[in-house]
Formats: sequence, C-alpha cells, structure tokens
Amino acid sequence: MTEENNDGRLSFAEAVALVQQQPAQAAFAAMPVFGDDDEAAEGVRIFIVEADGAGAYHVRFIAGPFFASVFAANEIMASDEVPERVRELRFMPTRVEPQWLDVDGQVQLLIQKLAQASGQVPTQLPDYAAAPIVGAKSGEAMPISFIGSRDKP
Repeated sequence: MTEENNDGRLSFAEAVALVQQQPAQAAFAAMPVFGDDDEAAEGVRIFIVEADGAGAYHVRFIAGPFFASVFAANEIMASDEVPERVRELRFMPTRVEPQWLDVDGQVQLLIQKLAQASGQVPTQLPDYAAAPIVGAKSGEAMPISFIGSRDKP
C-alpha cells in the first residue's frame, strides 16, 4: 500500500493476497448506480473478494436497487473472469457471514454489515434496517441495464 493511499483500503492485488493468506477475511468495493438524472444513486454494485476454499479466490458480484428486498444479481466470478475495471477498484478488508448474502436482502444493509465488520468506519451509519421495504411483484425481473454486463461494471 502506498503512503498516499494509506486509508485502510487495498488494491485488488492486496485484497487477493489478504483472502489467500487469511481465508476467513474478505474485501469489498461498492460502486453506486445512478439513474437517468445522474444526480441520485439508485442502487449499487458490490464486489466481494473471497477465498474459494481451495487456496484461490473468487469475486462475488451483487447488484440491486436501494430499499428493494431483492438483489438484481448475486453471482460468483472466477479469478480469470474479473473485469479490468473491477481490478482497478480499491477494496476495504472485512468479513462476510453467509446469511448476509440471502437473495431477500437489501443492498444497503449488506454494505452496512460489510462496513461495520471492517472496523474502519464510524458506527453512526443510518439505520437501514428500519427503512421501508420495496419488493418486486411476482414475475417481474430487474432490467439488465441496471445490472450491467461483466465487461462494464
């Protein structure tokens, strides 16, 4: 980590090294998704570097709108599938509990849990758990434009 970037976040290579050396650890980065007005974030894309249990790593990609009780995406990318734009992000060390990744979760709650587990952010985050829940109607799907493609996270 360079001195100018000594804010507790890691490069992608450092995040990979962390999870390979300490498999109980993880690292995450989050990118907001903006609406048509490009002013207010409507959702987020989250990338979690995790140990794969075989001495290597994978990246979990989770995306979704804020305050919706469904993830638009929750998939795992093998190490050779990680786009270059994701490799350029900076990651915060954390840990991940399996129940945090339930498909019925809300992305802002996941970010809150990941940030709190890092121990590097103030604990005075908004109480997202008390926020109203918006669910998708039966049979509705998230628009692919929100999720994006792997080569354009």
